Amino acid sequence: MTDTAPRLRLGIPKGSLQDTTQKLFQRAGYDLRISGRSYYPDIDDAEIQCILIRPQEMARYVEQGVLDCAITGLDWMLETGADVAELADLRAPWPNYGTVRWVMASKEGSSFETVKDLEGRHIATEAVGMTKRFLAEHGVNASVEFSWGATEVKPPILADAIVDVSETGSSLRANQLRVMHVVLESTPRFIANRDAVKDDWKRAKIERMLMLLKGAIAAATRVLLAMNVPKDKVDAVLQILPALATPTVSQLSDPAWVDLSTVVEEKQVRELIPRLHAAGARGIIELPINKIIE
Repeated sequence: MTDTAPRLRLGIPKGSLQDTTQKLFQRAGYDLRISGRSYYPDIDDAEIQCILIRPQEMARYVEQGVLDCAITGLDWMLETGADVAELADLRAPWPNYGTVRWVMASKEGSSFETVKDLEGRHIATEAVGMTKRFLAEHGVNASVEFSWGATEVKPPILADAIVDVSETGSSLRANQLRVMHVVLESTPRFIANRDAVKDDWKRAKIERMLMLLKGAIAAATRVLLAMNVPKDKVDAVLQILPALATPTVSQLSDPAWVDLSTVVEEKQVRELIPRLHAAGARGIIELPINKIIE
């Protein structure tokens, strides 16, 4: 490949999304390697250049065209107000890839129960723009100050209330805070520069990558069940399988038996296997799946 060959510049989120993003790309078939000392991860595709950037800045760089595409949270897309193309919701059942909530919270026992009670008060948050928009939607004038961290410890002395991100609520409870409002629910998004999606080569490259990433997410909670079934037991076995399963049935060398395989949710397997065996299925095997391409 020559130096003039096209390359797709991809933003990889640094921080809480980093490890799961690396896992996602690996399940999609890419060897993505992130070094602790480099902001330029290696990937086994010479047509892609990766740059490690904090999610808070990602959308701005995509809008400017510094990056062609990237993964960041919906929250930081909205916080920056960047004009980018949102191509996919990448929520997945993995750490930090599920839904997170930005909540408005105040100290337990305080007089602040709704956003209306914060008129003229002080709010601390890392998401200043998001908080100001929420206040404006409710017709409330309050002082919003940027918080550099440890936001949950600021009420009641350093702030009257906060807007902070919460996955489980454990940190809020530990600091005797109560949730007043859910300001935003956010999930990881795949975004792209608007000019990049108009470029035929870059758009095709992005579409192929997204197909593999979404295929890996689709397979995250599913497994393949395969089994041998006597022909006279096939109907009984099919009735046990979930309604959404679409089994493949193949003839075995023994004309009295068939091979039956289907994709099911992994959480259903421990209930299904004993029932399938009781219905006549034999040689039942469970296999992991890396990708499902719809």
